[in-house]
Amino acid sequence: MKRRDLIKGTIAAVTAAALPARVFAQVNSTASRDRKLIEIARRQLDRVGADIWKKDIVGIADFGLHSAKERFHFVDLDNERVESFFVTHGTGSDGEHDGWLKRYSNIEGSEATSRGAYMTRSWYRGRYGTSIRLDGLDPTNSNALPRAIVMHPAEYARPEHISRYGRLGRSNGCFALGPDQFDKVLLKLSGGRLLFAESLGLEADGSQLPPPMAQMDLLLRPGGGTFERTNPGLF
Repeated sequence: MKRRDLIKGTIAAVTAAALPARVFAQVNSTASRDRKLIEIARRQLDRVGADIWKKDIVGIADFGLHSAKERFHFVDLDNERVESFFVTHGTGSDGEHDGWLKRYSNIEGSEATSRGAYMTRSWYRGRYGTSIRLDGLDPTNSNALPRAIVMHPAEYARPEHISRYGRLGRSNGCFALGPDQFDKVLLKLSGGRLLFAESLGLEADGSQLPPPMAQMDLLLRPGGGTFERTNPGLF
């Protein structure tokens, strides 16, 4: 072999060896966050798993992030993979409509998002087309069925809405995704799987940052009326 050909072969081999490392680094830029999400999914299954029919896939909605960020995570535990999408919160959770959730509530008529564990149930045809009923498994979301808190597609949840307004639109407390993302994710999340909603503040690089304001729980007073209490969750 000529010396010139040997040098070319060596350069090609080095380049080929380096390529997977670069590709791996690009593909796994969210690896730290994804490991944490997988741990959270498993921990929540350990907590409420007796009520869950199918434990291969878990949905996690992280309302510690702004609605312009991909904060709905599709956690495939069998393959240890995570896909992330946009998801809305409720009008009653964000009266200022600035994209930040400030209030959770389980009160009927609040139009607020509820935190806690849900089990996905059957499909039905509703106002927004095919939707998925949710059964709240915690005291913080026990009214999900009577409040008609569901998962559904919505035009105001499309990524293009963010490009135009800097944030998603708001639901009546439901988990709304853009139609394309709904088709990709929710077809596989229905039928007795776990959906967990909480303020985690997990950024794409795995760091955790609190939202820029306190998040509250809107609760009913025993004697009537409502009051707010600081969310005793992560933040």
